[in-house]
Amino acid sequence: MTLKRSFVALAVVFLASMAAVVRADDERLKTAAIVLSEMAGAADAGIPQNLLGKAKCVVVVPGVKKAALGFGGQYGRGYISCRRDAGGWSAPGGIRVEGGSVGFQIGGSETDVVLLVLNDRGADRLLSSRFTVGGEASVAAGPVGRQAAAQTDATMTAEILAWSRARGVFAGVSLQGSTLREDDGENRELYGREITNREIVTGTTAPPAAAADLMATLAKY
Repeated sequence: MTLKRSFVALAVVFLASMAAVVRADDERLKTAAIVLSEMAGAADAGIPQNLLGKAKCVVVVPGVKKAALGFGGQYGRGYISCRRDAGGWSAPGGIRVEGGSVGFQIGGSETDVVLLVLNDRGADRLLSSRFTVGGEASVAAGPVGRQAAAQTDATMTAEILAWSRARGVFAGVSLQGSTLREDDGENRELYGREITNREIVTGTTAPPAAAADLMATLAKY
């Protein structure tokens, strides 16, 4: 009986931990939808609509945090979705941002980050297992609001543009020194199997139910 009770207790702990993971994933997906909606819908102070309209892929990383490493590292988990050739947006794939500078210069202990991938080459970089900004590729600071009308060199030539928001303040960021890599664990939790971001965004994978708000926000903008 003692052994049986031990197995039951272990099973309860395992199921409870799995439920906690699922809730965390669901909450992060919903938060990503809110972040994209607020940063895209901020009119003169947000991400320019014309750039959103021609983005090949969108990356949303809500609540990037300062890492307690003593040298200003950062860490965040979010999602990438890309336009399908047949129309509409792909299911979200998990992505991590680590290290480098992601906009804390504008204040706040947490920063929301949105990246727009403007062409196939930029998408190919983000769909690799990982790349370091400033090493394999650069990410330019995106123009805010009506600044886009100026059509700066960054918006005309960049493969990837990035914005941050901390304490309600929007700014373009370059993410210099940051590493962006595939979040294998997140994809496994969302889809119940090993699957790469490239398979998710270029295939016919159906988005999880928890991604409904994010998919609706992508479709809107």
